[in-house]
Amino acid sequence: MDAIGWQAEQFEHHRPHLRAVAYRMLGSLSEADDAVQEAWLRLSRSDAEAVANLGGWLTTVVGRVCLDMLRTRRSKREDYVGTWLPEPIVSVDGDADPEHQAVMAESVGLALLVVLEALTPPERLAFVLHDMFGVPFDEVAAIVGRTPAAARQLASRARRRVRGAAPVADPDLDKQREVVAAFLAAARAGDFDALLAVLDPDVVFRVDAGRGPLARPPAVGVDAVIEQVRTRGARFAPLGRPAIVNGAAGIIVGPAGRPRAVVGFTVSGGRIATIDLILDPDKLRGLTIDD
Repeated sequence: MDAIGWQAEQFEHHRPHLRAVAYRMLGSLSEADDAVQEAWLRLSRSDAEAVANLGGWLTTVVGRVCLDMLRTRRSKREDYVGTWLPEPIVSVDGDADPEHQAVMAESVGLALLVVLEALTPPERLAFVLHDMFGVPFDEVAAIVGRTPAAARQLASRARRRVRGAAPVADPDLDKQREVVAAFLAAARAGDFDALLAVLDPDVVFRVDAGRGPLARPPAVGVDAVIEQVRTRGARFAPLGRPAIVNGAAGIIVGPAGRPRAVVGFTVSGGRIATIDLILDPDKLRGLTIDD
């Protein structure tokens, strides 16, 4: 095998890991793919055979690319109306592996990714690389241009901000589905009491419509959320069908090939703690759904 073929083979071996790192850094599958592609371009211009740890080298490259992308994106998001939500990972496979989905929900749940978005880019990189992927602090430090001790502090600060900010989801996916199904039935019927029974008193309803007219600030509290569901969700509820969104029970609205919306839920303590409605056409346009 020639050098180019060897490079390509090694890169494909590491691609799933690199994409996983980039998605947790960026919350966007399309941007994650861009970051991974940039890593390939840099690898193709390098002497890969001289790199002692190719996986670590590629992870470092992806980390630096994501850091630059986060900094650029942060400066452009000042005029974003409503709530930014990540590009969802959606499946409608009823036989999905519960253990895999539980692990996925813990690391890429929508509520967690929303919290990560509030971190500074260096904090997010330190938290994702060290806490999620076990990258040593000396390697994290080299990416962010800090000392290992400072990198450790970045991760510690991020950890404190993450802890308690996102509700802890119930681990049983089947029970999550039962709660979401009850919510969907109540929304279809406009049943106030039934909605009250499945919503946490402090439930948060976030909407990401991009920069479209449907963008609005989050609704907080059970009364405000029920009002949103009864006035705006009644016409969409009959079109909803169960799905798995970022490892947790969710809903897609419309056909799998061209969904009009994706709804993610965090079910905590047997009730819905967060509802994340993604309407942004840019995030739905490239959506791949495992049917």
